[in-house]
Amino acid sequence: MSDEATIEVRDLHKRFGQTVALDGLSFTVRPGQVTGFVGPNGAGKSTTMRVILGLDAVEQGSALIGGRPYRSLRRPLSRVGSLLDAGALHPSRSGRNHLLWLAHSQGLSARRVDQVVEQAGLQGIARRKAGGYSLGMRQRLGLAAAMLGDPPILLLDEPFNGLDPEGIVWMRGFLRELAAQGRAVFVSSHLMGELQDMADHLVVIGRGRLVADTSVAELLAAASRGLVRLRTAQPAQAATVLSEAGATVVAGGPDTLTVSGLASERVVELLGQHSVPFAEVSVHRASLEDAYMELTREAVEFRAAAAQEAPR
Repeated sequence: MSDEATIEVRDLHKRFGQTVALDGLSFTVRPGQVTGFVGPNGAGKSTTMRVILGLDAVEQGSALIGGRPYRSLRRPLSRVGSLLDAGALHPSRSGRNHLLWLAHSQGLSARRVDQVVEQAGLQGIARRKAGGYSLGMRQRLGLAAAMLGDPPILLLDEPFNGLDPEGIVWMRGFLRELAAQGRAVFVSSHLMGELQDMADHLVVIGRGRLVADTSVAELLAAASRGLVRLRTAQPAQAATVLSEAGATVVAGGPDTLTVSGLASERVVELLGQHSVPFAEVSVHRASLEDAYMELTREAVEFRAAAAQEAPR
């Protein structure tokens, strides 16, 4: 499945009028892992997914699925499954009939429809009109549709939208299971906490350009920068001891210091040698949201103005 389960994006350039949507964007989505696709609003994420699926043309570059453009694929649902808009369904059709219609267009059986209904947890509502589905139910129906052809590649745009906590846990586990089967799972999401718990790799874009293409583990390690958090009743004395040992020490509160340049074990050793009491020494672990905010600081197109006091 490995060769056909790869997306290659190369040097994409796309404009909408005078607006640059994609500016030389290149990356590869590989099989056997969940790849998160993130960036600020207007970064070009949705446009990139539409280009991969042959829905938008580009002025320059290519997007290949298993080495071929989407439009040249025979029975495309068996090569790539996508969920771009959970609302793209006929409201008067039942969820099952919506899937049967898609399956018929691709030569797939009703038995396969029932299999994906069960996979997506839709057994209890599959015969109800889709127009009455909640957003979370529509997300599950969209995922069932993406899975119809048992494809080696999945492209999902904001699949967690509208899901309740139980649904989020289910979606996270399901996508990781699909990746473990050797599929390439490409997920655009603004929910960094969900990607941190699920994604193996991250592609970050801003203003249509690549900002980062790295594993989540490497990104978190770089963002953490070996910082150590120290709580002590004698912050001034601790800062002096650690600074003299070559550390950079920054106050984080009345009894909290952030230390860089020394391992946590060395911090404990130095404090003990100089009889400086402490309540906590812990290695700082950056969240994916911390790392993302740092990476995209210069790529955010729209920022909220600083809050001002309302006139009285």
